[in-house]
Amino acid sequence: MMTDSQMIREIKEGNTELYSELMRRYQRKILAFIYHMLKSAHLELLAEDICSETFYKAFRSLHSFREVDASFSTWLYTIARNTVLSELRKQRSSNIPLEESGFVPVASNDEVPEQAVLRNEKVGMVREAINNLPEKQRSALILREYEQLDYQEIANILGQSVSAVKSLLFRARSSVKSQLEPYLYEPVFEQFEGMKSR
Repeated sequence: MMTDSQMIREIKEGNTELYSELMRRYQRKILAFIYHMLKSAHLELLAEDICSETFYKAFRSLHSFREVDASFSTWLYTIARNTVLSELRKQRSSNIPLEESGFVPVASNDEVPEQAVLRNEKVGMVREAINNLPEKQRSALILREYEQLDYQEIANILGQSVSAVKSLLFRARSSVKSQLEPYLYEPVFEQFEGMKSR
């Protein structure tokens, strides 16, 4: 199997059909990242379009990609993040209500309706708390907790040092916890992603 580097070299030399294979390698991860970034603004329906736009931009700029600067995946995450931020700036003026965003919470089969409503309410509170974070803190938290990237990768994507990323994560987690403090006596919040300190 070809490495990313080999594929990129071939694509740059004119074998553009290989780009669809390169996309397949990263599409799910990039789509998940974009989805999480948009989720806090209730714009999940735009995730696939922004994912396509990200891969289109990456293809158009592939000639300028240099592995000495970053790995291909880090470069892709950076393009995805910038594309999401651009879309969020466009959408900032019009707040789309949750019920119009196409997001419908789904209860698992073993939950009675009351439990499902309570759980969805709590998920909404956590999402709202993450949405209230400054952009860099929010990006760092999503990349770490949802995308499971290491500190160095996050640093490369955000253009920060590793220590700055750790600081961003500490402040993000502290902020989310303090926003949820009135509800923290309920142990259910401990199981949410992003609430664990590490």
